[in-house]
Amino acid sequence: MDEALLMRLLSRCEVRRLGPGTDLLRPGQPNDSLYILLKGELMVYLSDEINPGKGIAIQPGQCIGEYSAIDRLPVSALVRCEGEAEVLHVSGTFFWKRLVPLPGVARNLMRGLTERARTTNQLALSNLRERLELEHLRKELDLARQLQASMLPLGHPLFPHHPELDVCARVEPAASVGGDFFDSFLTADDRLFVCIGDVSGHGIGAALLMARTIGLMRSLAMGATAPESVLEQLNAFLCEGNDACLFVTLFCGYLEPTSGRFTYSNAGHLPPLVLQDDRCSELPLPRGLLAGVAPRATYRSETVQLNRGDLLFAYTDGLTEAENGNGQPFGIDSCRDLLLQRKAAPLPTILDDLRDGLTAFSGSGALQDDCTLLLLRRPGES
Repeated sequence: MDEALLMRLLSRCEVRRLGPGTDLLRPGQPNDSLYILLKGELMVYLSDEINPGKGIAIQPGQCIGEYSAIDRLPVSALVRCEGEAEVLHVSGTFFWKRLVPLPGVARNLMRGLTERARTTNQLALSNLRERLELEHLRKELDLARQLQASMLPLGHPLFPHHPELDVCARVEPAASVGGDFFDSFLTADDRLFVCIGDVSGHGIGAALLMARTIGLMRSLAMGATAPESVLEQLNAFLCEGNDACLFVTLFCGYLEPTSGRFTYSNAGHLPPLVLQDDRCSELPLPRGLLAGVAPRATYRSETVQLNRGDLLFAYTDGLTEAENGNGQPFGIDSCRDLLLQRKAAPLPTILDDLRDGLTAFSGSGALQDDCTLLLLRRPGES
């Protein structure tokens, strides 16, 4: 092309200076002009969702807006200036009457359109692959959530053939899968084992460690005689190959159904509440290190008498550390009040009331962290 002639023609066009965040073209906008980038960088986003690195970069010397200028249809993509930029504005009338008749302009325009179409197709295919992978991952997470839920005894009553025992729990992960867990089962000598725990972190890694912990816990609790022995063995196993440095907080204990004697131990977990008569207080906890941190950690146990009608409430920090819009935590005092008010209600009803109270406090049904609630009651004499 005759460069002198081209420069003489283009010198009649307007130079526009764009600041950061300026939209040159927006979807649905009518346009009959071309824009040639002189300086800086423009990004073309094919969807309304703007993700860094997901757009098409327009470099100096390239043009934009040619599709809508040719087919006279509204703009189909967002063109945004990410930093400082200068563009040459070529009006549609000037382009068609003065530039297109020049030898080489139409050919070069077709070349540019072809390159842009290829880039757009590649980006569209990449986005399609990502969407398919995301859909597959969501299906896998749904399956993982179902499998994780199936590992926990979530029914009520848990022990229909043992009216002297009443246990109920609710587990709700903040994401598809989580690291909270609980368990409750009868051992070979007819003692009731209960536990509640919280794996550090969230998501798939925490869920995998949760599954491993549940499996180990059931095996160890069946053969142990004391809860501190269960924690010491479990801790040693969790420390093996723990390259991710994940850990577990855990509370567990054995209840003798006939006498109500409850022997328990703790590995860095929050103290449960005990409701006896008209008093609701924290259960005194023996000190114990988080499980999965030090392979030779030792643990101690304590014993409490649970009489008929007494209620034990254990929970994870997804309950007490949930915040409202002002950044205030839910805390444990609200739980005390509700337990005292609803102590005679069925255990599932109490758990529903606690969850409703948390929703009302935070202003949202979505959880900020995994949340597990566990209630144990020794029913009164029938």
